[in-house]
Amino acid sequence: MQFEILLTDRLKLRKLTPDVFTYVFENFSDDEIKIFFDINSDLELKKEKEKYEKGISTFNRSFLYFQLIDKTTESIIGWCGYHSWYLDHSRAEIGYTLTNEEFKKKGIMTEAILSIVEYGFKKMDLNRIEVYVEPNNIPSLKVIQKLNFKQEGHLREHYNKNLVMEDSLVFSLLKSEYEDRKQ
Repeated sequence: MQFEILLTDRLKLRKLTPDVFTYVFENFSDDEIKIFFDINSDLELKKEKEKYEKGISTFNRSFLYFQLIDKTTESIIGWCGYHSWYLDHSRAEIGYTLTNEEFKKKGIMTEAILSIVEYGFKKMDLNRIEVYVEPNNIPSLKVIQKLNFKQEGHLREHYNKNLVMEDSLVFSLLKSEYEDRKQ
């Protein structure tokens, strides 16, 4: 299977779509799936298989992820992408994480998100990109603000994290704002 790859100064961003997930889960062994998705335990593998079996997209909603691969070591260090892509509304919610502590606080995520935002507006024809950030997640807030996302609101008890309801700050970036900034 051929993968679309985006390149940044320090990263390779390997595109993962629902079709890629289908191919991997239908053709790879459990050990190969663990390597491909950088899964470290049988429990994590079981969870990923359950998500796949329940359906990873619907008729009007999908996703598009990119694995973050360090150019020097070729290791997967995280992911970034659109975990909620509303096809009918030209908008998507961005999500991201670095799974390797060694790469944190080095501007890696800003570098990745810049590329993902450009891909969203130019290739996916998005009009709006949204992000929800926990109010005390200072590193994430810095990244989003650096990229000129605008805060729109505060959602109380918006998501469940380890059986605790937590708030989210809502940010967005519109295609027109992105294009104005690029000129």
